[in-house]
Amino acid sequence: MIKTYGILLMDVLLLISAILCDIVKGIYRLCVPVAEKNVTGEVILITGTGHGIGKELALKYASLGATVVCWDINEQGNDETVEEIKQNGVSKAYGYKCDVSNREEVIKTAEKVKKEVGDVTILINNAGIMPSYHLMDHTPEHIKRIFDINVLAHCWILQAFLPNMIKNDYGHIVSISSMAGIFGLPNIVPYCSSKFAIRGLMEALCEELRAQNGGKSSNIKFTTIYPYMVNTGLCKKPLYRFQSMQLISIKEAVDAIVKAQRQNIREVSIPTYWFYINSLIRCLPPSCREHLSDFLKVGVDVAD
Repeated sequence: MIKTYGILLMDVLLLISAILCDIVKGIYRLCVPVAEKNVTGEVILITGTGHGIGKELALKYASLGATVVCWDINEQGNDETVEEIKQNGVSKAYGYKCDVSNREEVIKTAEKVKKEVGDVTILINNAGIMPSYHLMDHTPEHIKRIFDINVLAHCWILQAFLPNMIKNDYGHIVSISSMAGIFGLPNIVPYCSSKFAIRGLMEALCEELRAQNGGKSSNIKFTTIYPYMVNTGLCKKPLYRFQSMQLISIKEAVDAIVKAQRQNIREVSIPTYWFYINSLIRCLPPSCREHLSDFLKVGVDVAD
């Protein structure tokens, strides 16, 4: 019994030491950020590249020398993105029409990518939709479509490309969640639910791979992005009290996403202060979050 308690005490001391060490490392990295890794030659698959964040991500990574694979159900917009990359002459680009909510289509298109381009080394799950209605006004089709695109598509795409990453012990998974996946907002209840699900998916998957690797981190990195409302047209009727809290630009969002991926940052909000505000407010009684929400008046109004 004494021996058992001794081992437990030693484990607790080791745990405290490891946590303190990581806190010190975290503080150091706030002052001295990790250098951004080179993405030249990487094969980067991005979903939702027909417009908005996905399109600008494709252009940005192409300018950095990566081979870009563009997926979108909007074939015309996707082709325009690929053509723009090729006209710049800075990198290779491939376009594929794909309904990411359809598992069979995802698997079939993924096989074409493997044959025609090669192994995907960086995967960015970006495609998403955000209908804004009261929950009772959402049709069953609305809700199912939100989860098919915003959540289940991530699972199908991961099942298609993650095995090769595991085999090669190399890769990076990036998922675009939302600040609506950090705190709930009215009028977009299913959307918030889907983005909360992405946070859980990424955290659980990271832990699962670590467990499969004997408790050690693998060379497959994970980055979850929580943007505030971005000016892509997805957020049709934003609400905010202060002018400084207007929609952020696509360029600002894309620059932050690429930087986070290149620095192997696990989780980041855009702007970064939202993540820290949420962490602080979650330590307080729930009514404090309600007071802050009432003060800021941030949200999304119902669609017409």
